[in-house]
Amino acid sequence: MMMKRNVLGQSGIEIGELGFGCMSLDASKPEESTRILREAFDAGVTFFDTADLYDAGKNEELVGQALQACRHEVVIATKVGNRIIPGQAGWTWDPSPAYIETAVEQSLRRLRTDYIDLYQLHGGTMDDPFDEIVETMERLQARGLIRAYGISSIRPNVILHYLKHSQIASVMMQYSLLDRRPEEWFPAIEEAGVSVIARGPVARGLLGGGKRMADGETYLQWTQADIDAALASIQEMLDGRSATQLSLAFAMYPKVVATAVPGASSLAQLRENLGVCTAPSLTAEEIRKLSDAFPAAKYEAHRA
Repeated sequence: MMMKRNVLGQSGIEIGELGFGCMSLDASKPEESTRILREAFDAGVTFFDTADLYDAGKNEELVGQALQACRHEVVIATKVGNRIIPGQAGWTWDPSPAYIETAVEQSLRRLRTDYIDLYQLHGGTMDDPFDEIVETMERLQARGLIRAYGISSIRPNVILHYLKHSQIASVMMQYSLLDRRPEEWFPAIEEAGVSVIARGPVARGLLGGGKRMADGETYLQWTQADIDAALASIQEMLDGRSATQLSLAFAMYPKVVATAVPGASSLAQLRENLGVCTAPSLTAEEIRKLSDAFPAAKYEAHRA
């Protein structure tokens, strides 16, 4: 399959426009999950995103084992900052240099590799020790343990600070037809020479029509009735695409988006996602119609 390739920020790292969000994989079913990862790679997917937090490190182990044979042909991204303390429930936020230095070694071991292509801060607040975090990431980069670093954040004030005071390659943001809040910040991200990695591009499957919310449940400002009405209004635009593929195409459309990373917990889901790469490209008029059908909200918090 021919897939458009993009360069991740100014890192020089080339990735496919469709990546793979590994959080969706079931670590308790390693054989099935490995088949999904291998088929994704065989189909042309080269960007795989995981995190040390997912399944308390088991997701990284799964990814590392499944992709070991093709390690130098893929780009592996993982994340740091959410610290699991043995014997305690949940996790705590710890962006300290000491923890990052320890965590990167653990991720390298679980991923069965001697380098991480993209190391991302998994969150971030304005109370974090910014300068020390950046110094730590750049030190890891200089040592060859990571090729590039980025952040995974939906806080505009945190994003803007890193754009101005670091050499991040990417910002991972939840972005889909149901969550267009990142668009307000795309110009600043693009001007800084940084790429967006779009996570949640089909909004937990709600945009594919296969999953539905319970009565009273919402996805941001959207009720299930709102989603049904919006999806019904764009049926004539499918043009041989599924609703999932149309949603993926929308998330992949902005120039600043280097890759969209939908998950897949089955081969059928993976194959449907892959279909976006051979489906007709969206036109500017189609983007306008989709934008009209799914109005954008704005981030209300963390703006200053």
